[in-house]
Amino acid sequence: MSERIVVDPITRIEGHLRAEVEISDGTIKEAFLSSTMVRGLENIVKGRNPKDIWAFVQRTCGVCTSTHAATSVRAVEDALGIKVPPNAEMIRNIMQGALYMHDHVVHFYHLHAFDWVDVVSGLSADPVKTSQLAQSISNWPKSSPGYFSDLQKRLKKFVESGQLGIFANGYWGHPAMKLPPEANLMATAHYLEALEWQKEMVKVHAIFGGKNPHPNYLVGGVTCAINLDDASGLNAERLAMVEKLIIQGKEFIEQVYVPDILAIAGFYKDWGAIGGFHNFMAFGDFPTQGYSNTNPDTFKFPPGVILNQDLTKVHNLDLRDLKTVEEYVNHSWYDYSGDGNAGLHPWVGETKINYSGPKPPYTHLEVDKKYSYIKTPRWKGLPMEVGPLARVLVAYASGREEFKEIVDSTLSKLQVPAAALFSTLGRTAARALECQVVAGWTLEFYHTLVANIKNGDTRTANMEKWDPATWPKEAKGVGMSEAPRGALSHWIVIKDGITANYQQVVPSTWNASPRDPKGQRSPYESTLLNTPVADPELPLEIIRTIHSFDPCIACAVHLYDENGNIINEVNDISICTI
Repeated sequence: MSERIVVDPITRIEGHLRAEVEISDGTIKEAFLSSTMVRGLENIVKGRNPKDIWAFVQRTCGVCTSTHAATSVRAVEDALGIKVPPNAEMIRNIMQGALYMHDHVVHFYHLHAFDWVDVVSGLSADPVKTSQLAQSISNWPKSSPGYFSDLQKRLKKFVESGQLGIFANGYWGHPAMKLPPEANLMATAHYLEALEWQKEMVKVHAIFGGKNPHPNYLVGGVTCAINLDDASGLNAERLAMVEKLIIQGKEFIEQVYVPDILAIAGFYKDWGAIGGFHNFMAFGDFPTQGYSNTNPDTFKFPPGVILNQDLTKVHNLDLRDLKTVEEYVNHSWYDYSGDGNAGLHPWVGETKINYSGPKPPYTHLEVDKKYSYIKTPRWKGLPMEVGPLARVLVAYASGREEFKEIVDSTLSKLQVPAAALFSTLGRTAARALECQVVAGWTLEFYHTLVANIKNGDTRTANMEKWDPATWPKEAKGVGMSEAPRGALSHWIVIKDGITANYQQVVPSTWNASPRDPKGQRSPYESTLLNTPVADPELPLEIIRTIHSFDPCIACAVHLYDENGNIINEVNDISICTI
């Protein structure tokens, strides 16, 4: 006998996401994921100056704001043939690297860790043994018995007061939790330390972009002017602060985040066979010789596609091929002109919102019809997983030595086969491993920037094509990047100096989309299949896999008509709220 479980909303993510799964004999047999919100920024930017679009579309998300801005200016630069100065490329890389460092740490400790860590269990931990555990995996200085004893006392006060605060509504005592009390206490301590650390890391964006979130960007370069002796410019003091923040972040990642991931993974090796997908795609990023240079060897993250978990071959991709990328809306609350089952390439894409979605309260989605506000993108007709695991797999299969070394070392330490990479556990581990690699790259980018400045190159912008009068009558471009959550692309069509069409295909569009006309599942729905669920009333296993993708369904949006009346507003109608 099967039963349908609804998890709505899935919390500890960015945006609104609903999961409906069918469980039989303690295992998920069917899954449907629905975004219950709509963005529509593509329509807002039509008719605007392409040089201004970045400021609008970076509001797509409150997390990866800088990535959307950078991808937008890349799209405009691609359309108009603009080359940015080397310093601007390095500053963009540093900002992107800082985002990875901040985002991945925050995701694990504050969004994903409590799928694996039982905070309340830490109350019974021995602080001495906790200290021994911490010191056995890392040289992090905050690991004395007294440190963990003090933390444990603070936690006990929370529990005794009956107000767990930030630790409320967790799966404490759930049968799927496997960590010993000492590991739980250690991870909880690092959760709190990460809260303090993360507010420092974002200062890198404030120094280069003026603020965080939503730092400033510029078509043709970056907005900060280098002047080592000017208090109002990017001077020696501010550059030194950037270096300090990168080094501190690198230390936290290497001495806290990665060791914690490996320690926790050792108790959940069975999840190395749960939650896997088969196709992976990475656009590549962190250019070292200019973004427009498409030679993969000049990108720190190489582009490529892996099919059917075959690591012996990396397939090339060309997103400018009109038959390569298409988006479908057969199961999405959007309409297309003409055949509703046909796919559209983003350059000719449409964002025609269909407001026929169910109005709360409702019991179940009509999954045989439209059931999500996410479109369904396909690469050559195939569903793709994008994100940290895809990037690591493509780099590993491409023979990049730093990834070969760190992945092989991790597999050896955990004593698991390479097949364990294709899993929920592999996805979570890949995020930490790439974070460590990116931290090292970010320091490299900083040193390259400083070396350029010392050699007399202080250029940060190319304004040669700033005047729309110099633009062609019609142009189109694509900006691609690797956002922390995966392959991101912005597509622009420019006519007579204004934006005629604009489309965004974001990582969670690839991962979280509904079925396509062929019935092929995207990663979220596919990876939940065959997942065991110990307690249907507390389906922790569902969010373990969903959280491993770090969902970003974009900022919450209510739908209004032209008179300002609410058309559709999502409230908590959950059977299970996680």
